[in-house]
Amino acid sequence: MEKYINIFVNGYAGYFNYLVNEVASPSWHNYFYWLVGSSLVIWFLEIRFPWRKAQPVIRQDFWLDLFYTFWNYFLFSLVIYNALSNVVVQAFNDFLGLFGVKNLVAIQLGGLPVWGQLLIIFVLRDFIQYHIHRLLHRVPRLWEFHKVHHSTEQMGFSGLLKYHFAENIVYRTLEYIPLAMLGFGISDFFIIHIFTLVAGQLGHANLYLPLGKLKYVLNGPQMHLWHHARYLPALHKYGFNYGITLSVWDYIFGTVHWPHDDPDLPVGLPAEDHFPKDFIGQTIEPFQRKK
Repeated sequence: MEKYINIFVNGYAGYFNYLVNEVASPSWHNYFYWLVGSSLVIWFLEIRFPWRKAQPVIRQDFWLDLFYTFWNYFLFSLVIYNALSNVVVQAFNDFLGLFGVKNLVAIQLGGLPVWGQLLIIFVLRDFIQYHIHRLLHRVPRLWEFHKVHHSTEQMGFSGLLKYHFAENIVYRTLEYIPLAMLGFGISDFFIIHIFTLVAGQLGHANLYLPLGKLKYVLNGPQMHLWHHARYLPALHKYGFNYGITLSVWDYIFGTVHWPHDDPDLPVGLPAEDHFPKDFIGQTIEPFQRKK
């Protein structure tokens, strides 16, 4: 037990020191300033080239969504997630050790070029996240948490990271085993995280980005706006366009619905859902709702 307590305590100290270093040390290899920089650039593009021209610059829930951006990207890990997840991972590895399993690596990819390893982890992770996203819509209990993300009624770049903290737990838990089964020769996946961050912010942005044939591969704001549609067609009662960065999974698995580009498409939850408008209310509400 003492080992797990030490891991928990050290998790706090380690992440606090990491976060202080991120803020105090601007560099090209810095998550904090990439988040700030990409947010400012995409917000400027929204102001200069808005797709929904009637939407205000400081849109509805702008400041709330901006808080979610830093809460989910940094602060939640500082509050509890990093320390707790370190303990859970160690406990899981110790459990496997009881059966003589020292690691989960089943496929060793360390011999591939760096670009090949990055491509594989990016595609596999996006594939896993696509299916987790479908679960969030189809499983009633999970949908109650995912409603936080869909409560946004005016889309913008910061809507990407507006989600309930429970989603972090669901995604990371279900991603862990399949990704842990691949052995990589690199440990720094910074470029993947930044690419998916920027692509996700653009996918939620108030911008018109015609992708041409790339629409069959990459997600974009015109396609993703339909994912946030307030009213769903009868044939898609659980939703559609689940792709995170890649749209190709929706075309492969038949979950695409993109009849046309519609800047005036109503988005958000139906009014009768009566979902809270504040952070505390949105955090507590999913735990209080019945299935």
